[in-house]
Amino acid sequence: MPEPSCLDDQPITYLKGVGAKVAEKLQRLGISTVADMLFHLPFRYEDRSKVVAIGSLQTGQSCLFEGQVELTEVVFRGRRSMLVRLSDGTGFVTLRFFHFSNSQKQAMKQGQWLRCFGDVKAYGKSGAADIVHPEYRLITEEQRGIIDEGLLAVYPVTEGLHQTSFRKLIKQAFGLLQQGATVRDCLPSHILKDVDLPTLLESLEQLHYPQTMPLADASESPAYNRLIFEELLANHLSLSQLKKGIQEESAPSFRSNNVKKKAFLKALDFALTSAQQRVVNEISADLILQQPMQRLLQGDVGSGKTVVAACAALTAIESDHQVALMAPTELLAEQHFKNFQQWMTALGVQVDCLVGRHKGKAYEAITSDIRDGRSNMIIGTQALFQEKVSFAKLGLVIIDEQHRFGVQQRLALRDKGMENGLCPHQLVMTATPIPRTLAMLGYADLDLSIIDELPPGRTPVTTSVVAVSKKNLIIERIKQGVADGRQVYWVCTLIEESEMLQCQAAEVAAELLVESLPELSVALIHGRMKAEEKEAVMQRFKQQEIDILVATTVIEVGVDVPNASLMIIENAERLGLAQLHQLRGRVGRGERASHCVLMYKPPLSSNANERLSIMRETTDGFKIAEKDMELRGHGELLGKRQAGFMRFKIADMQRDGWMLDNVVRCADEILQKQPELVQPLVHRWLMNSVEYAHV
Repeated sequence: MPEPSCLDDQPITYLKGVGAKVAEKLQRLGISTVADMLFHLPFRYEDRSKVVAIGSLQTGQSCLFEGQVELTEVVFRGRRSMLVRLSDGTGFVTLRFFHFSNSQKQAMKQGQWLRCFGDVKAYGKSGAADIVHPEYRLITEEQRGIIDEGLLAVYPVTEGLHQTSFRKLIKQAFGLLQQGATVRDCLPSHILKDVDLPTLLESLEQLHYPQTMPLADASESPAYNRLIFEELLANHLSLSQLKKGIQEESAPSFRSNNVKKKAFLKALDFALTSAQQRVVNEISADLILQQPMQRLLQGDVGSGKTVVAACAALTAIESDHQVALMAPTELLAEQHFKNFQQWMTALGVQVDCLVGRHKGKAYEAITSDIRDGRSNMIIGTQALFQEKVSFAKLGLVIIDEQHRFGVQQRLALRDKGMENGLCPHQLVMTATPIPRTLAMLGYADLDLSIIDELPPGRTPVTTSVVAVSKKNLIIERIKQGVADGRQVYWVCTLIEESEMLQCQAAEVAAELLVESLPELSVALIHGRMKAEEKEAVMQRFKQQEIDILVATTVIEVGVDVPNASLMIIENAERLGLAQLHQLRGRVGRGERASHCVLMYKPPLSSNANERLSIMRETTDGFKIAEKDMELRGHGELLGKRQAGFMRFKIADMQRDGWMLDNVVRCADEILQKQPELVQPLVHRWLMNSVEYAHV
C-alpha cells in the first residue's frame, strides 16, 4: 500500500477489504472516500465495560452479562427456535435463537460459560429475562469478569454490512491517521479558539472511541458541537454560493415611468401601509439592477402581500416583460386571477390563468397567448412549468406560499424565462412567518423583506377553546351571529368520516347545521369538488347569499370574505399551529370584531393542549412560528424544501440555533479570506444534496 496522504482524496477502496461489492454498499451510506468513513458517526454506544449480574437485568436495558448453560432445547412454538437457559447464581435468563446451526446447538452444552451482550425485551412466564439473538462468545470459568472491551460505537449500516466489519474499517482509517495521514481541517484555528471548539481529529476520536458514555444531549458535547458547527457552516456556505452564482447571472433591468403602477395604487380604495411601501421600494430597487432579484417576502395573514406583488408585476409589465405567478392550489390561483384581473384589465394588461383543469382548445388558446406574448400576467399552478408551456419574454417569477414547493419546482419555472443569457427576477412570498434561525440558514440565498404591520381597519381576532360537548352552545352563538349580520366558516379536517381518526366529516357537519338552523343558508365546499363548483359556492358566500360555509382546510389560503367574522374549527387538536393560524386568518379581514372557536375532542395530549393554548394567547405569526418549530421541528415546518439541502446529518435547527451568529460570521470570513475551503466543506457535508444549486 502506498504512503497515506489526505484521506479526503483517498477512495474508499484504499482500505483493505474494500472491493467493488463492499464499496457499493458503503456508497449507499454516502461513503465514497476514507474521510467519509470518519464522518459516518455512531448513533449510539454500548457499554461493555462491566458485567451485569443476571439477577439485575432490567427490561429495556442493553448490557453485558455472563452465565452458565443449564439447559438447551429446540422447541416448535409457532416457529422453530433454540432456547438456552443461563444462570450465574443471581438469576436466570433465556436466550432465544430463531436462526442457528447444529454446531451452535452442540456448543451450548450444559456447564458451558457464555459472555453475552443483548437487549432485555421482556420477561417470560417463568420470570426469567428473555433475550432474542444476543451477541455471545464461549468463555472458560477462569475468564469470567476479565473485560477487554469498553464503550462500543454502533453505526447506521446497510444490508449486507455488519457492525463488526464496519468497526474494522473505522479502526483501519484511524490507523492511517496514526501513520501520518491527514483529514482536511476546514476551520481556521483562531475561529476554533473564538468559539471554544476542539480540533477535527480530537472530535472524531472522541466520537468514535469515547472514554465515558456520551451525554444524551449532543449539544453538551464539545466534540459533537465541533462537527455540528461545521455542518451548519457547510449549509450556509452552499447557499451563499447559490446566491453568488445567481448574482453573477444577468437579468433584465426594469426602468419605466411607472404610469400603470401609479394608476393602480390610485384606484385602490386604501393607501399602502408604511411597511408595504417600504417593501415596494426594496423590490423596485432590485428590479432596476441587471442581476436577478432573489427576494423572500414575509407577511402575516392579511398583511397585503398580494398588492405588493401587483406593484412588482406592473413594474415588469411596463418594461415589456411577462410575469408568472405560481400558487400551490387551483383555488388560490383562481383567487389571485380574479384579483389581478380586476386590478389590471382597466390598465390594458392581459391577465391569464393556467391550471391543471385547462384542457384541449382552452389549454391551446392560453398557451398560445403566453408563447406569443399577448399574455402579460400569467397566474397558475405547477401547470406553468410543464414542458409545453413557453414564455415570450418572462422577466419576473412570483411564487406564493413558497414553502409548499420544492426548490427544483421553483427553479424549473425560473428556467422557463432564461432567454438571451438573461435570468428572470424572482419574488417568493410566504404567509408562514419564518423563525429567525430558519431565515438565517434555510434562506441565506434570498434577501428578506418583511411586512410587519396589518392594514388599518383589520380587527384582532379573539380565540376561544371549547370542548365538542358544548357544540349546541356554539350553534346558538352562530344563530345570534348571523342575526347580527355576520357570516360564518365551519371548518372540518376531513371530507368523509373516518372511525380511526374520529373526525367529524364535513358532510355530517353540514347536515347537522341545516337541521339545527333551518332558517339559515348552509353550503359545503371541499377539495374534491370541481373548480367551477367551488368557485360558484365561494361567489355566493362572498355575495352574502350563504350564511354558513362548511369547508375542509381547502380554505386555508387565498379566500377573502371581509364580512365573515366567525370561524369554528372542528377537531382543532388535529391541526398544526401554522395551519390553525392560516385558517384563523380568513376572519378579521373586515371592520367587525372577529372570533375564532377552536373545538376539540378530549382528552387532549400535552402537545395538542400547548398548540391550542398558544393560539388562544397570541395572534402574532412570528411567535406562533417559533412555537411551531419548537413543537414540530424545522423539517416539517419547511415542507418540501426539506427535500433539498436542509437534511442535516447531525445538526438540529432548533437545538443548535444558538450557533448561527458565529456560523454566519465564520462563513463571511472564509468567503473573503479563504474561499478555497468552501468546496471541501460543502462536499464533506452535502455531497449530492445541492445539485440544484448548479442548475
